[in-house]
Amino acid sequence: MDISGYKIIVTGGASGMGAATVRTYVGAGATVVSMDVSEEAGRTVVDSANEAGPGSATFVKVDISDKTSVDAAFDAAAAAMGGLDAVAHPAAIQRAGDAASVTVEDWDIMFAVDVRGTMLVNQAAYRLMAPQKRGSIINFGSISGLRSEPVAPAYSAAKGAVHSWTRTAAGAWGNDGVRVNAILPAIATPMYDTAIGRLDEAGRTAHFWQNEQSIALGQKYGDADRDLGPVMIFLASEASRFITGQLLPVDGGQASVR
Repeated sequence: MDISGYKIIVTGGASGMGAATVRTYVGAGATVVSMDVSEEAGRTVVDSANEAGPGSATFVKVDISDKTSVDAAFDAAAAAMGGLDAVAHPAAIQRAGDAASVTVEDWDIMFAVDVRGTMLVNQAAYRLMAPQKRGSIINFGSISGLRSEPVAPAYSAAKGAVHSWTRTAAGAWGNDGVRVNAILPAIATPMYDTAIGRLDEAGRTAHFWQNEQSIALGQKYGDADRDLGPVMIFLASEASRFITGQLLPVDGGQASVR
């Protein structure tokens, strides 16, 4: 579980689970490059992590849906750090809607960022990791990719694609020592709290029964630093060296993946 001195890239590092992952890895002594499209917030997270130490972090702006942007950012990060040991990829977007009226625009941007972005990030990581015959890629799936999502059909489809891609990449890259797994988190973030705050009483009740009631460990979403952070260290480290192609719920028992 020791990742001190590891060289790690974290996407979506400006907020939520990405920001918590930056803090976790820096706190464990790693050298981190945080990437996000939101530059000001990303630099604020990096500055705070550096103050706490003992590792260090820098920020690079990137659009994960654009191959040129991803390849340039990853090449620069690996050159600056002197290599690449792990990539955590929580960066994603979400759009609400329903199956009958989801728009082409929402569908396309969801797949451009969440699916194409995952492919591009993973390919860039693999290209840098394969020559050294080791590395860990940690994608972010969702229970939404396992079940019906009446109010988020494009997000559900996109996360299902991330799950399938994760298994395929793991099978393809195992001989090169590159592991690919996906976290399925039920973790409270500021964005999640804001979304819940917009619901009326009926909406909050429906949300509880669809999402929180099935969380065996307390019927509430977890904390990003306390509950997700240690799992991110495990999957980045050599402690998980014989685990690949897995969908790992970090959700208090909300989902069951077999």
